[in-house]
Order: sequence, then C-alpha cells, then structure tokens
Amino acid sequence: MTSPNPTGALLQSCYWPGWDNGPMDTAALELSDNPARSRYEARTGGEVVGFAEYRLLTGAVMFTHTEVSEAAEGQGIGSKLVRYALEDVRSKGLYAIPMCPFVSAFIQRHREEYIGLVNPPHRRIFGL
Repeated sequence: MTSPNPTGALLQSCYWPGWDNGPMDTAALELSDNPARSRYEARTGGEVVGFAEYRLLTGAVMFTHTEVSEAAEGQGIGSKLVRYALEDVRSKGLYAIPMCPFVSAFIQRHREEYIGLVNPPHRRIFGL
C-alpha cells in the first residue's frame, strides 16, 4: 500500500498476516544489514518489522523499495531504518541511489546530512 504522509512524501508500507496493530517497543529496535537478502532490516523481538531493499552496484547502493509493517507505521521506524542504511553507505564510501520514494523523501527532508551521498549528476533526477 502506498500512502501520502503529512509532508506529501510517499510511504511504502505493507501488511503481512501475523503483524499485529498494537504499539511497538521501539526502544528494543534492532537495525542491521542483511546482505544475503540485499536489504537493511528493522527488528523487534526478533521479528522483522521493516526493511529497505537495495542493489549493490560498483561504487553505489541503489535503494529500490522500503516496507514497514502497519504496527510500525507512524513510530519513526522507517526513518530510523533509512538513517541507519544511509550511515552505513557513508561509512563504506559509497553513493546512494534513492530509487525508493521513501528514501528519496528522507534525503530531501535531511538534505544537509545526506545530499552528499547522492552523486551530483543524479540529484536532479530525484528532485534533490
């Protein structure tokens, strides 16, 4: 399901059976890269509550899709996950290619922190 948030940015979300709609303990949030599945994951209690898929390219990481469970929506899980992923990209000296609308919107909202991760010739393509 794709829905606009209050800033007009598109959020990618999906409901999977087994993910309840109760409040989530975000203090217990675990963020990690899962290279075997080509995605960064957000977990609570060992369960995946969100992920940001990517393709590893020469010199860059292309973010293709982000999903967050309904239980995690509105709690900042998606933003924490994307921030973690972008910091990881930065630590590896790579560029980020934000094909995913959520990642692109996050970079736009945090332009001063993350615009340097997008190759200058690509910024205009993503409205950055």
